[in-house]
Amino acid sequence: MSEGKLLWSPSEKIVQESELERYRHYVNSKYAVSANDYKELWQWSIDNKEIFWNDLIDWFGLVYEGDRNSVLVGKKMPNYNWFPNVNLNFAENLTRYAEDSKIAIISVEESGLKKSYTWKELLTLAANIQLQFDDWGLQPGDRVCGVLPNAYETSAAFLAAAASGLIWSCCSPDFGIESIIDRFEQISPKVYLYVDSYNYGGKVFDLHDKNQQLIAKLKSVSNALNLSSGIPKNNDLGICIEQLNSSNTGLTYKRVNFSSPLWVLYSSGTTGAPKAITHSHGGVLLELNKYHAFHNDVKKDELFFWYTTTGWMMWNFLHGAWLRGAAILIYDGSPAYPEVDFLWKLAAETKVNHFGTSAPYILANKKADIDPKANYDLSNLRSIGSTGSPLPPEGFDYVYEKIKDDIWLTSMSGGTDVCTAFVGGCIVRPVYEGEIQCRALGCALYCLDEDGNKLENEEGEMVITEPMPCMPIYFWNDEEKVRYNESYFEMYDGLWRHGDWIRITQDDGVVIYGRSDATLNKQGIRIGTSEIYRSLDHIKEIVDSLIVNIEKKDGDHFMPLFVMLKEGIILDDILKKRIKSQLRSDYSPRHVPDEIIQVADIPYTLSGKKMETPIKKILMGRPVEKCVNADTMRNPTSINYFVEFAKEIN
Repeated sequence: MSEGKLLWSPSEKIVQESELERYRHYVNSKYAVSANDYKELWQWSIDNKEIFWNDLIDWFGLVYEGDRNSVLVGKKMPNYNWFPNVNLNFAENLTRYAEDSKIAIISVEESGLKKSYTWKELLTLAANIQLQFDDWGLQPGDRVCGVLPNAYETSAAFLAAAASGLIWSCCSPDFGIESIIDRFEQISPKVYLYVDSYNYGGKVFDLHDKNQQLIAKLKSVSNALNLSSGIPKNNDLGICIEQLNSSNTGLTYKRVNFSSPLWVLYSSGTTGAPKAITHSHGGVLLELNKYHAFHNDVKKDELFFWYTTTGWMMWNFLHGAWLRGAAILIYDGSPAYPEVDFLWKLAAETKVNHFGTSAPYILANKKADIDPKANYDLSNLRSIGSTGSPLPPEGFDYVYEKIKDDIWLTSMSGGTDVCTAFVGGCIVRPVYEGEIQCRALGCALYCLDEDGNKLENEEGEMVITEPMPCMPIYFWNDEEKVRYNESYFEMYDGLWRHGDWIRITQDDGVVIYGRSDATLNKQGIRIGTSEIYRSLDHIKEIVDSLIVNIEKKDGDHFMPLFVMLKEGIILDDILKKRIKSQLRSDYSPRHVPDEIIQVADIPYTLSGKKMETPIKKILMGRPVEKCVNADTMRNPTSINYFVEFAKEIN
C-alpha cells in the first residue's frame, strides 16, 4: 500500500479505453507473456528492451524505410546506436494525422489575441519557409537557430527545418545576449530566425537592438528571417514571411538516419558553457509516441496544452501531442497576467482536455487561494500535468480541493537531457498524495546508494541502468563524449546518474526530493552554476562566489548567492542591485538569487573543486559530518559559516 492519501482512482471504463491497457493486452497476446498489471508490463519492457522499442514502430504505425533487424549496436552506455539501418523523418511522422480543415494549433497571446490555425494553414507556411531554406542552399545537418516566442510561426518554422533534415535550436526572447551567444555559438548556425518584439507581464519588449547584436556576433549566420506576423516594424536585418515565395509542392520530407540530429537543447552544468544536448529524429519520435500514448493518454481530436516558453524542453514535448492526432494550445506571455488564474480561464474557454504546467505555478495558485473549480467550467479537462520541480503533497491536495475533484493528476519528472519524463503518469493506477505514479515504460530506473546497491523504499540516487533511444546522441563539439561521460556516468560506470534524490515506494510509485547535485532548479528551469559564475566575473568587486538552490518540503525554493569580496569592500544595496542587474542582463530573471550574502571564504576541496553539493546538503539541514570530510578540504574552517547559517534557515 502507498503511504500517501488516495486522491483518485480510474474507473473501469477509463482503464479499458486507455491506450496503455490495450497495449498490455497486445503484449500478452503477441509475446505469450502474463503481464497482469502495469508493474509487470514495465518489467517486461526493460527486460526485453530491443523487442519493446522495435515493436513500438509497428504499434504506432510509424513511417520509415530500411532494415529493423539490427535494433541496438553496443550494449554499454553511452556507446550504443539505435536502428543503424533505418531512415525516417520526425516531421513526416508528426504530421501523419494532418487534415486540411482540422485545427492544428490554437494560439493565444498575452494581448488577448486568439486565433485557430488549420493544418492546411500551418503546412502551407511551413512549406513556404522550407522553400526559402532551399533557396539559401541549406542541406541536411545545417543548423537553424531562433530567438522566438511561443507562436504559430515558430511551430511552422520548426516543421520546415525538421522536414528538411536541418537541426533546430531555439531560445526564448527573455534570454540575455550572453546566454544566447553561449548556446548558439557552439553550433555555428547558418540561419537566424527572429521577431520584432514580444509581450510579457503587460509590457512590450522591443527586440531590434538585441537581434542586431546577435546577428553581428554569430559569425556563421549568413541569412535571417523575420517571423513577425503582419508587416514587420523593422525589416533591416533580413527578409520577412510576407516576402516568402509560395511553394507549389507543399512540405516535403527528407528521410535521414534514425540517429541523425533533430534539435539541440541546452542544459548548464557547474563548469564550462551550457551543454549542447543533441537529440535524434528516431529517438525523439519513439519516445514522444510512447509517452503521449501510454503516460499522457492523449487521444485523437483532443486539445493538449502545456505552459512553456520556446527555450524549455516542454515546448518540444508539447508538439509531440500531434503524434496522437490531437491539436495543441500554445500561449505566449506571463502565466499570471493579468491575474494568477489566467491559465485556468484559458483552459475553460478553449475546452482543454490535458492541462500541463509547473509545480511552482500550482503552488502559486494555492498561495493566492485561487479557486478554479468555483469560477470556471473545467468539465472537458481530463488530466493535469505537473513538472519542473517536485510537487509536494499539499500541491496534490490543492488540485483536488480547488481545481477538480475528478481529475487525473500526472506529476512527472525527466529533463532536457532526454526531452521526456523518466517517471510520470499511469492512467490505470490510482493517484496518491505526493507520489508520482510510475516509472515509464522502457525506462530501467532504480534507486541506488553511493556504492551502487539497489534501495527499496529508501532515499538514494536516481539511476538508469539501460539505454533509451531518447538519450542524447552526443553533446555538440564533444565527439569523444568526454563531457557526456562526466555529466551522467562519472559516479556509476555505465549507469546514467540523473542527479535527482528519490525514493521508490512500496507500491512502486516514486517520490522525488530534489536535486542531489549542484544544478539549480529555479521556477522549474534548470540552471547551471557555471552561468552564474561567468556573469559575476564582470563584477570586479567579487573575488569568488558560490550559489545553491534549496528545495523545501513545502515546494518552495530558496536560492542564496554567497560572495567573497575584495578586501575593504562591503556588500551594500547598491552592489546587490548591480549583481542582480548583471545576472538579469546576461542571462534571465530566473538567474537572479533570492538573497545575496557576503562571506569571508568559499569552501574548496583539495583538488580545487568548489563544494556546491556539500554546502547545499548542509543548508538543507543534514548533519555536517555526513556532508563534508574536513581532511579533503583546502580550507576547512570556511565551512563554519554555512553550518551556522543552516541553523538560521531551518
